[in-house]
Amino acid sequence: MLAQQTIERLYEMRMAGMAEAFQEQAGRKDVIDLSFEERFALVIDKEWQRRQERRLTRRLKQAQLKQSGTIEDIDYRHKRGLEKQLMLELITCVWVRTQRNLIITGATGLGKSWLSCALADQACRLGLTAVYRRVPQLTYELTLARADGTYLKLLNKLARADLLVLDDLGLTPLEGQAQHDVLDVVDERVGKRSTLTTSQLPVAKWHDSVGDPSVADALLDRLVQGAIKIQLKGKSMR
Repeated sequence: MLAQQTIERLYEMRMAGMAEAFQEQAGRKDVIDLSFEERFALVIDKEWQRRQERRLTRRLKQAQLKQSGTIEDIDYRHKRGLEKQLMLELITCVWVRTQRNLIITGATGLGKSWLSCALADQACRLGLTAVYRRVPQLTYELTLARADGTYLKLLNKLARADLLVLDDLGLTPLEGQAQHDVLDVVDERVGKRSTLTTSQLPVAKWHDSVGDPSVADALLDRLVQGAIKIQLKGKSMR
């Protein structure tokens, strides 16, 4: 009766991991010879793991990644200019923790979006937060936010993410208010958080994809200055 009451109270306190570990130990003979401290440590480990899993699930949900890429599935056999040594450095996410930007360019079908999602997934697994947006989708969201008065709230949300993925920059020209809105997003992050940008266009052509030259100068300065660059090339992987 006492054991059941303990289990019920653990669930009431939202300690499902400890409750499960407690029940597991009751049915195991291999823990009898362990000390109280050792058995209690096993219970705590179970609860810690459960909470870590919940946090990871929450981070991945908030990231809204377009594709379910993981670093374990990166294909180095396909010749597309992807350097394994550089990727080994990137998957540590030191570049995110030190607020550096990353740029991935290349033609359609070389895996830019997938790779960006895999790196964002890795950031989430290492305890960092990430947000993924295609640039056309982002400009639409920012337009709606301006209309309903939530623009600053959206800016703050994007500014807080440790890693922001801006996918498909230059797919459609940035003009009018949209170019200023994207600049606002990037400006809030410069020197504080990391931004990963992908584009079919080489960096040298980004300037021409932004309507106002002065906005283009400011945007490129914030995204490109000091950024790590990956230029994919070769045949499509599709």
